[in-house]
Amino acid sequence: MGMKAKVALGAVVGVVVIGAVSANAGSSGKDGGSGGSGKGSSASAEHTPGGAKDKKKAAAIAGDGEYQVGSDVKPGTYRTTGNTDDMCYWERAKDAKGETESLLANDNVTGTSYVTIKPTDKIFKSTGCKDWEAVDPKAKGTPASSMDGDGGMFKVGTDIAPGTYRSTGNTADDNCYWERTKDAAHGLNSVIANDNVTGTAVVTISPSDAYFKTNGCGDWKKTA
Repeated sequence: MGMKAKVALGAVVGVVVIGAVSANAGSSGKDGGSGGSGKGSSASAEHTPGGAKDKKKAAAIAGDGEYQVGSDVKPGTYRTTGNTDDMCYWERAKDAKGETESLLANDNVTGTSYVTIKPTDKIFKSTGCKDWEAVDPKAKGTPASSMDGDGGMFKVGTDIAPGTYRSTGNTADDNCYWERTKDAAHGLNSVIANDNVTGTAVVTISPSDAYFKTNGCGDWKKTA
């Protein structure tokens, strides 16, 4: 099956919205930190980890390839940025058989994504993605108070500040999707809450949330 044809588990390519089913690609089936934008006011899909003054991290995983966990890549949390049009695809797998049953989690990515590769994973696959950088769990950033509505995945408290956000101008038939998560494992139990939205969207991101994911939405601005 091709990259786009893969059907993943739980909140992977077919997102399960709590209380409804979403057809939107990329719910967690899209841990670690990176910084906010250089000005600290708007988080975007291609901001520099830790702020504009930080040195760019070296790639830990090439954006195209299949890797054995433990020998080719180390377990940990990784981040990729600047991906467009859902053409970045990644997956975590429990073996190298390439079957649907082998999948632990996967995603089609626009913008930024984080993923945590666990020590029990066997294979990590990445296709059409920008290179992945290892994330320092102790990294600090300047949390932004607004974010790109199609920017992908942002770390709460590092990329974006917790609080209540509002997004407007979402039209195209529920193409705006948002998600609050407790980690970057991208499993069903990772999702705290999510929704598909037409029109105005309002969401409160809690300080205890780990990540916020947004795709196809109007830009978000903090209101409280």
